[in-house]
Formats: sequence, C-alpha cells, structure tokens
Amino acid sequence: MTKHKKNDISVEVQDEALIFAKKTQKQGQTKEHTRLIALGIQKGIAEYKKSAKSKMRQADKAKKKSQKIKNETQGEINLNSEKQKQSKLPWFLLGLSWAAFISFYLTTRTGFSCFY
Repeated sequence: MTKHKKNDISVEVQDEALIFAKKTQKQGQTKEHTRLIALGIQKGIAEYKKSAKSKMRQADKAKKKSQKIKNETQGEINLNSEKQKQSKLPWFLLGLSWAAFISFYLTTRTGFSCFY
C-alpha cells in the first residue's frame, strides 16, 4: 500500500484523462499537445473531485447540525413532559390536604368527631 500525497493524481484518473485527450485529438496534433491536454483534463478531474468532497463534507456537517438540533429539541420536549407529570403530584397533595382540613373542621364544629 503506497501513501499518496494530496497532489498525487491516481493512475485511473491519468488513464481516463489520456483516453479523453486521445478522443478529442485533432488531425495533425502532436503527442506533446495531447499530453498537455491530458494534464489539463487530469487537473480538471482532480478539481472536480475536490469540490465534490467539499460539498459532501458541507452536506454532512449540515446533516449533523440539523440532527443535533432535532435531538436537542426532542430532549427539551421530553424534559417538559416530565416536568408536567411531576407538577400534578403537588397539586393532588394540596387538594388532598385541603379536603382533610375541611373535613376535620366540619366534624369538630358539629360535635361529631371520628378523630377522637
């Protein structure tokens, strides 16, 4: 396995560029001109691949960012629903205590008491 530099162009790209250069070769064109055209095509392919990779990275970043925002909002919704569930218990206990207080007050005032 060989390590490639960032500026190295793969063998496949070189072959493709040479094929395209030979296909577009004009009558009377020298091999040097064809080679220069192939180099230009290689650079074009390399630039296209770089821009495609860049676009893919940007798309991935945008996707991750939207996923992160979605997860954060989902977490907030879950947190809010959990808070709503917890807020019912104190109100229930408050109502229960008031009902117990009122029943105690009424039973002691009428003289009938089940608490003694």
